[in-house]
Amino acid sequence: MLFTSSCSQFPTDNAPAKADAQAVAAQWPESAQASPQATPQLRLAPAPQGGTLDWQTYFTDPTLRQLLETALQHNRDLRLATLGTLQAQAQLGLRQADQWPTVNASVSGSRSPSSAGSINSAYTGGLLVTAYELDFFGRVNSLKAQALAQYLASTEAAHTARISLLATVAQSWLALLADEELLGVTRQTLDTRAQSLKLIELKFQHGAASELDRQLAQTLLEATRVTHAQQIRQRALDENTLVLLLGQALPAPAQQALAAAAASPASAPAMAAPAAGGVTALALGATRLSQLQLAELPPGLPSAVLTRRPDIRQAELLLQASHANIDAARAAFFPRISLTAGVGSASSALANLFTAGSWGWTLAPQLVLPIFDAGRNQSNLQAAQVARDVALAQYDKAIQTAFREVADALASRASLAQQVQASQALLAAETQRHALTQLRLTHGAASQLDALDAQRSLFAAQQSAVQSRLAYLQNQVQLFKVIGGGASPAH
Repeated sequence: MLFTSSCSQFPTDNAPAKADAQAVAAQWPESAQASPQATPQLRLAPAPQGGTLDWQTYFTDPTLRQLLETALQHNRDLRLATLGTLQAQAQLGLRQADQWPTVNASVSGSRSPSSAGSINSAYTGGLLVTAYELDFFGRVNSLKAQALAQYLASTEAAHTARISLLATVAQSWLALLADEELLGVTRQTLDTRAQSLKLIELKFQHGAASELDRQLAQTLLEATRVTHAQQIRQRALDENTLVLLLGQALPAPAQQALAAAAASPASAPAMAAPAAGGVTALALGATRLSQLQLAELPPGLPSAVLTRRPDIRQAELLLQASHANIDAARAAFFPRISLTAGVGSASSALANLFTAGSWGWTLAPQLVLPIFDAGRNQSNLQAAQVARDVALAQYDKAIQTAFREVADALASRASLAQQVQASQALLAAETQRHALTQLRLTHGAASQLDALDAQRSLFAAQQSAVQSRLAYLQNQVQLFKVIGGGASPAH
């Protein structure tokens, strides 16, 4: 009756929690379905047919590959994530060990005086099994299942950290290339505007230019110097960020690529046609953004692609761990049966302990039944159930967050592709306008104000072209990240 009374506290409702079926739509929003029209400057490659996107296939440039490999070896955050996995693995080993009895060898002795004045000696030795729990009600097995799920979740967390590191390094490298290219354009513009100011001052001295012309030229020159100082600062910050991600200084090939980008700014970069083939690839050039060639992931990916993401698998595994924790909390309502046993020899002489001693064995089972614990077991079970509900909510949130990130990347990709084409068309037009204005100025058909305005517009178009191209390529890297590219091939 006591056993029945104790077990009557055990809740019988153990229905597994299920994710909200409405947490994510079956397809992406309409904005993510839009795709730019294919042109000679921008074509879309076919989407990969299943499988996991390997970063070595996606990023083909040797310089960037070296940076990514360096970051994977030396980045401290990734190292911490890996150590967290090793720690969870050790915890799993402890739980697995609980399923087996612990056998110890023991030798003990005692000496005490007797009433007759002699010394009594007693020695024992043998093998002992102490407090081995017989897992009739699954408590130990549930704890092992919980530790296993947490270990697997930690491996998925490490994969998430790895993907994030790959994407962040690639985006930082792109930003650094853009910084160098912008600096090159700005230095070139500084020289041009300094020469224009000298020419206008000379004309002003001879009455061929007005004070307004001279002040406007001075204003444009100083504004360019401000931009140049801002770009120098931003370049230093971006380099520091990349160095932190790498865990060491920039390698020589990367420094050479940056020097080449600064030395030869592109005046009118063109969008290269993507490579053909069914495997998505992003070939990053080593000198300028204008040399980058890419084959993209087109819109139309099913929302099931989210199953590639390790953060979603991590949330699912944590949900499984919470269910196992509930099972362990439930088992605490049942009796706990433990076994202590020993086999060995006893002798009054240490030398005869294992030869002439008397052999024997002991077996001491123990049953502990919870009767009154002031509601501790019930509260522990309720806490486990609430933790399960929290894990379920986090799982739904992880799916919704992933869905939004992919939808945002797809929607941005379409508009950014159009922005790149428009900015390049604008740059070509402004380049032609600047050349024609200079020609008209030479023949006296245009004013100095027209020439200065053409310089200003060309400089703005050059910066816009580089920034648009950077945003587009960084979005491609972001898309690689949010669909779970670069995860372990085993998953």
